[in-house]
Amino acid sequence: MKIDPTQVRELAMRYTAAWCSQDPARVAACYSPDGSLKINGAPPADGRSAIADAAQGFMSAFPDMQVTMDDLRIHADHAEYHWTLTGTNTGPGGMGNKVCISGFEEWVIVNDGLIAKSLGHFDADDYDRQLKRRQICDQ
Repeated sequence: MKIDPTQVRELAMRYTAAWCSQDPARVAACYSPDGSLKINGAPPADGRSAIADAAQGFMSAFPDMQVTMDDLRIHADHAEYHWTLTGTNTGPGGMGNKVCISGFEEWVIVNDGLIAKSLGHFDADDYDRQLKRRQICDQ
């Protein structure tokens, strides 16, 4: 299916705002009801409820989390959403360290203009290192 670039840009803006909202249901609403989110090699979160749970995990760990859209690459049949997450790990069991991690998601968009499938990628080793020591993005 050929995707509509304007529609995908609007979705990406809503998605970014949803991740910053501390409302996991807003993240899940960007997905089709049977959509899926897979982060690195973890099992996929299938369906909006599971996607909301995955988002809640990050939101709980980083109550001050901000996500920025770094780039949006639109191809004929998919899109790449490039992002940076910053936040302080002060949630339950958190170490209080600041984190700045960048990554991207490969999106398959369906006719309703929502995400059917997202494959997320980020450097998990760097993320783990940052959780254990203070490090933030150069600003």
